[in-house]
Amino acid sequence: MARRLRPVELDFVASAPGRLVFTAELAAPPGAVYRSLAEEVGSWPAWFTAVASARPTAGGAGRTVALRGGVSFQETIMAAEPDVRYAYRVDETNAPAVRAMVEEWSLSPAGPGTRVRWTMAMDGPAPYLLAMRLARPGVGWSFRDAMRRLDRRLTPARHPSPGSGR
Repeated sequence: MARRLRPVELDFVASAPGRLVFTAELAAPPGAVYRSLAEEVGSWPAWFTAVASARPTAGGAGRTVALRGGVSFQETIMAAEPDVRYAYRVDETNAPAVRAMVEEWSLSPAGPGTRVRWTMAMDGPAPYLLAMRLARPGVGWSFRDAMRRLDRRLTPARHPSPGSGR
């Protein structure tokens, strides 16, 4: 059953009691990465294997996301700055214990490619925050895998398929 979370603002990314931050460098340029994150929301399951489905709502002002395993989110887009930042607040979820959550994807040039920083900012009771800290290695692995898949999707010439002879 979905429950409503505490509405927080974008500054929660810096002040949240719990934060997980991950970075990766992609060969793809910031514009292509931003399009995949913010404009092609339905493509997320093709490169982020933890995501079962994602679709924009409210004319692009929100998203509905379902993770593999059954957790779902109703989100409001908080920042959509092309090639720079994409952030959203979770308004409703069926995930237990979480009280507030914002995720921010920051993009910056890294040579011809992009440095991606993903921040999950959250609040909940102490056992929830501890569980999220303990989940950090798995969440990090999922993020790195998603970034490798996204980079292959956006720069196929740089990532030949197995057996292609390149």
